[in-house]
Amino acid sequence: MSKIALITGITGQDGSYLAEWLLENNYSVYGLVRRLSTPNYSRIEHLLDKVTLLEGDLTDQSSLDAAVTEAKPDEVYNLAAQSFVATSWTQPVATGEVTGLGALRVMEAVRRCCPDAKVYQASSSEMFGKVLETPQRETTPFYPRSPYGFAKVYAYWATINYRESYEMFCCNGILFNHESPRRGIEFVTRKITDAVARIACGLDKELRLGNLDAYRDWGFAGDYVKAMWLMLQQETPDDYVIATNEAHSVREFVDLAFSEVGLNYEDYVVVDPKYFRPAEVNYLLGDATKAKEALGWKPEVSFEKLVRMMTLADVERYEKIYGKPEESASIVNTGRSAQEY
Repeated sequence: MSKIALITGITGQDGSYLAEWLLENNYSVYGLVRRLSTPNYSRIEHLLDKVTLLEGDLTDQSSLDAAVTEAKPDEVYNLAAQSFVATSWTQPVATGEVTGLGALRVMEAVRRCCPDAKVYQASSSEMFGKVLETPQRETTPFYPRSPYGFAKVYAYWATINYRESYEMFCCNGILFNHESPRRGIEFVTRKITDAVARIACGLDKELRLGNLDAYRDWGFAGDYVKAMWLMLQQETPDDYVIATNEAHSVREFVDLAFSEVGLNYEDYVVVDPKYFRPAEVNYLLGDATKAKEALGWKPEVSFEKLVRMMTLADVERYEKIYGKPEESASIVNTGRSAQEY
């Protein structure tokens, strides 16, 4: 008999990759979606006939109780959140309600309605913020530098408290930055590759960014969802850092992306102070040794390959809409179609 999984945030980047992985492993997949006047199912359009969508909201306990009761899941993956750091500064209370208290409500729904279900909580490297040691591992103290970061800290400790207080199987995955062609356009990696594609296709002339010297540990989202699943296949619940063990600067990302289309980023990138954070997080580097040893997990997609696949996908997207300019006839030639990602 196949297992049943409930994914909150199924329409997001991670949710779509996780749903694919679970379906490949013969799960019955339920996804929690908020009611919107214009539903955004673009990332899971190819899965709509294979998954069951349930309406619900992380700010509404009754809807979460109802979703868990209907799905009767063996595993619950809480991926839903207000996940954009910049927005957390302008909407700190909303971020706390969804990202922090929302996770608590998910735990409570499982405790009330399906206490034997295993729970994965999407924690974040942003909890480390102003880092107190490098690299960051499971024992590194938290020092969040944004409302998003401290909302995630709340959710992290809620997960541990439910594990210890109610003997529930609850895990935190402390995931460092993970990207893909499905990343939201507001995030810096997609902002970069989208702008590179627009410039390469003759649709734009510049890219405005903030701190080019911020370093992040960037991996591929498709690799990271497998780590989420592995956590819930263990005999005992625990918390794990998921990372590539490599840090790269925004400048490196920009340079590689422009190089993919044969351009020099210095001719197009403008540093704009309005894109700097009120409190900067300058350097994040994860140590995923525990995940490697306990879960048998390791990243498969390199940083260079990640930048290439994202740039390729955005170039192909614009070329489908506007056609291929003569001067960009060979701007990206990796030998793979963006559809493969």
